[in-house]
Amino acid sequence: MELSTKEYYSDDQKDRYSIKTKKLSYELCHQFDEIKRVCWGKPPNNTYILKNVNCEARPGEVMAIAGPSGAGKTTLLDILAGKIPPSRVLGHVLVNDQTMNAKRFRRISGYVTQDEALFPFLTVRETLMYSARLKLQGGFKMATARVSELLKELGLEHVANARIGGESRRGISGGEKRRVSIGVDLVHDPAVLLLDEPTSGLDSTSALHVALLLKSMATTQGKTIALTIHQPGFQILELFDQILLLSNGIVVHHGALHLLEQQLILAGHLVPPHVNVLEFAIEVAETLVMDIVESEVKDVEQGYEHLSRNPNQRHVEKHKICYCNTRFGEVLILGQRFSNNIFRTKQLFVARMIQAVLVGFVLGTIFTEVSNDPRRFKLKTQVGFFAFSLTFLLSSTTDGLPIYLQERRILMRETLRGAYRISSYIIANTFVFLPFLLTVALLYATPVYWIVGLRREIDGFLYFSLVVWMVLLMSNSFVLCISALVPDFIIGTYLIAGLMGSFFLFSGYFISREDIPWYWIFMHYLSLFKYPFECFMINEYGGEQGMKRCLVSVEGQCIEYGDSFLMQQGLTEPDARKRQCNTEKVLLVSVLSS
Repeated sequence: MELSTKEYYSDDQKDRYSIKTKKLSYELCHQFDEIKRVCWGKPPNNTYILKNVNCEARPGEVMAIAGPSGAGKTTLLDILAGKIPPSRVLGHVLVNDQTMNAKRFRRISGYVTQDEALFPFLTVRETLMYSARLKLQGGFKMATARVSELLKELGLEHVANARIGGESRRGISGGEKRRVSIGVDLVHDPAVLLLDEPTSGLDSTSALHVALLLKSMATTQGKTIALTIHQPGFQILELFDQILLLSNGIVVHHGALHLLEQQLILAGHLVPPHVNVLEFAIEVAETLVMDIVESEVKDVEQGYEHLSRNPNQRHVEKHKICYCNTRFGEVLILGQRFSNNIFRTKQLFVARMIQAVLVGFVLGTIFTEVSNDPRRFKLKTQVGFFAFSLTFLLSSTTDGLPIYLQERRILMRETLRGAYRISSYIIANTFVFLPFLLTVALLYATPVYWIVGLRREIDGFLYFSLVVWMVLLMSNSFVLCISALVPDFIIGTYLIAGLMGSFFLFSGYFISREDIPWYWIFMHYLSLFKYPFECFMINEYGGEQGMKRCLVSVEGQCIEYGDSFLMQQGLTEPDARKRQCNTEKVLLVSVLSS
């Protein structure tokens, strides 16, 4: 049956929405093609997470999805939230009796995950304020008014100026943190609110507070609220309008709590005194499940086979996303948030500064005055100094990997909800780190350049500092790129170490470009070491000074000048052009890494 795709969304947040599922089934994929959005192959025993699920979440009501572990609660919630692509689902998800447009539905709904993805160094007010400024139109005043209203509604006024806190720094309590997570998805006043186990990990008082808050929003504001729940107390259970009980992906009960008790009695089960009805139903859920008719199972399997053979029959949703802020506005807001996080991370901030100064002085004392000794091995020592400097600079920013991995969860949640563009995040990140990395570059370059005794001219020092700055930015962008690709810190560390080692090997320091096999030559041009390494050598040995500067002499006779040494290294272009070219390459690699 073809379902209408008539527009059911409105900018009026007071509109009410009902969500229905009809014969919804979801099978675990053996392999999922992200490009064609199709499942290939099936796991053994036809592992269905959900089977013919029919349910409805109505406006002004709270629907609780319950069931034992592995029943499919979170999977169903992900489908209702539009997180799982429609091409992987058999059946229909309807919003106001119209086919769900997942991308647009995410704009008018809120989805609170079980883990709190929050910035630990921001206060409660700042967390809600930045979220409001990104998701609301109307400017700073409207965002301030909305945040003040939310703080009062969520009961967070007394901790408004307290920091969220994390593992290393204690902040607000678990219940307060959970309410902040709910508030982040409430700032744009969504008509639909979905929550994954909002009471898990909380004490009974905090859990009841959260449940009362959700019930109040559904009753007074007409919101459609659906949540997963695990072992709720008596008081919390009475607040739910509907109970959706799942067992092995099959709906055991959908309706009011008193109807569940009647169903248990009809099935021959007597609820023991002082025992939670829902908790008892979860224990005996498997005995309540009726065997699925064989024809229905075949219908589900045939449906998936039909989708696999005809992937193009899936409706592809295309629409232009409208953002609440201009790109400049997004960069400004994200830049302010980045600044607060960076400057409050004092351990990382101060450690990087001290590291740059200490390494600069230590390397300076090790390689001191190698430029003024016209012997061949001294020349090799100075080139080795350039190579080691790059190794230090490119590896010193890997400490930002865990920070980026933590931010990635927040980035994915916010961009998925259409809060801002990913490009705005990259631009804001770059602009905020520019002055910080410039400070680090100067703290390193100032002592090491003059102590080592490199070309004693101010333009040489400024160019050296510029290259160091660009290398730090390039390394920072590279780590940011890796953090977007890897699932965790351990894999990210190994990947960065392996790539950095490969880049160093093919930089031209260990083996010249002419000696690299043709099938590996691409690594030479991809190397992050190659271009700044050439910049350092051209800055030191190039130009008019390089033509007159004697690098190697025998018995008072100069046998090698700066320009001839550069020619041996394959740097044969005119110096001025070469300097500009390599600087542009470093800048280009920095942008591409981002």
